[in-house]
Amino acid sequence: MYAIIVTGGKQYKVQQGEAVYVEKLNAEAGEKITFDQVVFVGGDATKVGAPFVSGATVTGTVEKQGREKKVVTFKYKPKKGQHTKVGHRQPYTKVVIDAINA
Repeated sequence: MYAIIVTGGKQYKVQQGEAVYVEKLNAEAGEKITFDQVVFVGGDATKVGAPFVSGATVTGTVEKQGREKKVVTFKYKPKKGQHTKVGHRQPYTKVVIDAINA
């Protein structure tokens, strides 16, 4: 059984016992979290939402908060002697999926 959830403006395909990296959530490590925006539930009985499946939730446990590897951008203006180096690290939350309730 799997489900497609929406969090942080993105859609993620999740299965029970799987770890998924989502956009940063305001939760501490070890906290339980519930995703109620379920778009699709697949398995024996398929349910498609319009836009969300009513009554379906996905529960998970926050394993850790972290930041991804640095992405470096370099801006350069020719003939001006101007260049800028900028780095960015996107924060994420690692969630282990406990159950899919459909």
